[in-house]
Amino acid sequence: MKTSYHRSLYTLLYLTFFLGCDYLNKNQIPTSQSIARVGDNYLYAQDVVKDMPVGLSVLDSGRLVDKYIDDWIKKQLLIIKANEELSINAINIDRKVEDYRYALIMHEFEKIYIGSHLNMQVTQEEIESYYLERSENFLLKQNIVQCIFAKIPISAPNITQIRRNIRNFPNTDIQDIKDYCYQFADLSFLDDSIWIGLDELVINTPLAALQNKTQFLEKTIYSETRDTSYIYLFRIVRYKISDQIAPLEYVKEDIENIIINKRKLALKKELHETIYEEALKTKKFEVYSN
Repeated sequence: MKTSYHRSLYTLLYLTFFLGCDYLNKNQIPTSQSIARVGDNYLYAQDVVKDMPVGLSVLDSGRLVDKYIDDWIKKQLLIIKANEELSINAINIDRKVEDYRYALIMHEFEKIYIGSHLNMQVTQEEIESYYLERSENFLLKQNIVQCIFAKIPISAPNITQIRRNIRNFPNTDIQDIKDYCYQFADLSFLDDSIWIGLDELVINTPLAALQNKTQFLEKTIYSETRDTSYIYLFRIVRYKISDQIAPLEYVKEDIENIIINKRKLALKKELHETIYEEALKTKKFEVYSN
């Protein structure tokens, strides 16, 4: 504790004055001044200062510098301990470092190439074709619905009318429902063309406690429940049960992403093959037979 206190005090006196003052440049701090030592490794002022933001208060600067020093010390101690405890082959370490470096270079080059050649446009025909050929891959993991849903305070006016409008949908004007819900509903879902997960829709409503939601969907067109503060009006237009094939509209975005990812893989393969063929033609490499 005493060592930490003295280090903190020293750090505050030496560094935070410079870091906390906008009118002084970081270059004014002597670069040869050591701040900490672990074994034969030293941490110098310039190492700390180069990563420090300017304009901080003296107190904030001191805390940030102290953390930097603590992190540096722990890292050095871990390296020393690893060298003491492990039998590390320097050649293997060098090889791993080199392999990692090559992997990073390859990744960056592939990313640049793919980014400059990738077609991000996916047509509706491509989506439909992929869906029809692999529809069995798109089994639902949850019950989904197309519906009209509204959470309305019990104190809201004209509840009888909005109840009638939602129950009789689509034989009522959706705009009348929207106008009412925008004004009085605390929560609503009013686009019956969009599929939504049933559990997501009814969370924090009395319907969330249903024991058999599949049976509920199969037997229900209109549902009305309430608690002490709200009435929940739910008109089911269409539904799909878990393990059935998902509607195309529900998985359209997933299919677009799959198609684009396949294009990325094809471009990566194309890049490797092109480089190989060019090198083969220009005799950039040789394979020697024994």
